[in-house]
Amino acid sequence: MLLDPDRCRVARLSRDARFDGRFFVGVTTTGIYCRPICPARPPRDDNVRYFPSAVSAAQAGFRPCLRCRPDSAPESPAWHGNHTTLRRAVRLIDEGALSHASLGALCERLGIGERYLRLLFQQHLGVSPKAYALHRQCLFAKQLLHQSTLPVADIAYASGFTSLRRFNDAFRRQVGHAPRELRRTPRPPSENLTLTLAYRPPYAWEWLRDFLATRRVDKLEWGDAHRYGRYIQWGSARGHFTAEHLPDQHCFRVTLNLDDLGALSPVVRNIRRVLDLDADTALIEAQLQKMLPETFSLVEGLRLPGLWSPFEAGIRAVLGQQVSVSAARGHTTRLVEALGEPTAEDGRYFPTATRIAASDLTFLRMPQARRDCLRGLAHAACEQRLDDDPRCWTTLKGIGPWSADYAALRGTSHPDIWLGGDLGVKRALTSLDAIEPDLAAPWRSYLTLQLWSR
Repeated sequence: MLLDPDRCRVARLSRDARFDGRFFVGVTTTGIYCRPICPARPPRDDNVRYFPSAVSAAQAGFRPCLRCRPDSAPESPAWHGNHTTLRRAVRLIDEGALSHASLGALCERLGIGERYLRLLFQQHLGVSPKAYALHRQCLFAKQLLHQSTLPVADIAYASGFTSLRRFNDAFRRQVGHAPRELRRTPRPPSENLTLTLAYRPPYAWEWLRDFLATRRVDKLEWGDAHRYGRYIQWGSARGHFTAEHLPDQHCFRVTLNLDDLGALSPVVRNIRRVLDLDADTALIEAQLQKMLPETFSLVEGLRLPGLWSPFEAGIRAVLGQQVSVSAARGHTTRLVEALGEPTAEDGRYFPTATRIAASDLTFLRMPQARRDCLRGLAHAACEQRLDDDPRCWTTLKGIGPWSADYAALRGTSHPDIWLGGDLGVKRALTSLDAIEPDLAAPWRSYLTLQLWSR
């Protein structure tokens, strides 16, 4: 990814939060790299280098700033490129694919050779897959050292390291400090983990809050004017989180409880996806405005309203077929109440595929064909026959294009889903002159949401 030095200079001197995470600033005199919003005194232009990612800055020999903490910057998906295989590889690595398995095993899951994967990473990210994985692990560990009260050994485990000695060595090489040097002030331990997850403004929290509230399932989810939370599962890990919006700080304060710290890194990344914290809405909305009528007023900072997993999104999509939002919410509430595993706090986890597949679902007041569709989707999940991309689920009986696309939009936060057959979208289009949705690619999901918001 090529960076325009003049634009980067203006952005860093203005400390514009909209550019946070889109590039990083390396200072040659100190050997440190920073976010463009770093509060430190700006360095001279001839002492500055610009990098498209934190990984590329680290590979050039720069250490992360301890003041602005690049580990807490919003992600920059732009430098992943548009290569589907690369995006999937990055997602799997972020979920720990290289922490407990080899590069060969990852390539087998991707269906490509190791040489080709290395070429993709070098071409788009400028580093090898293992170097990318190691740096991401260390940056996540640095975030935990700054923001949590977890012991260093627990942080090493949560970051994907199986050896404390290897963690200390890798952290010192990647960050330039020993882990314990970042823990000079001891803090009392806490049952819950609190992290700060940043985003680039603007962020249309009120719209997202109201959207989630109308679909909120009792005992599974909760929220108020400033918060959203829910019970979660990731593999065998169980827990819950509450995200509080802090608009003045352009971030969410997330309180998280998880019974297996080994799942912490992918869980945090999934929370980022659910809240769509990594979207560059200024870039997206600039493209949408070009293809929409001048009279169309965009909702600034609109984000994709994510669900916890593609499977949950698929189940909710089927439950919402040909019924109102309130009726779909009622169906989902009954499903969670009947089949969701109870929590210690008298809540419910979303039902697993095994529980749904084993039930006759007669408690759901809906046609038998739709109950059969739910069980068929659950059986496919149990047998690991569900493709990573929900848009491929139309081979399952009862899953049409709308249900598959809805599951992709909310379950994977795919940015380019056009729900042209949705009733709400059709109604919004009647008040507009003819538009060409393909001109909104690759941001058609955001066009769908803008039409829903009218």
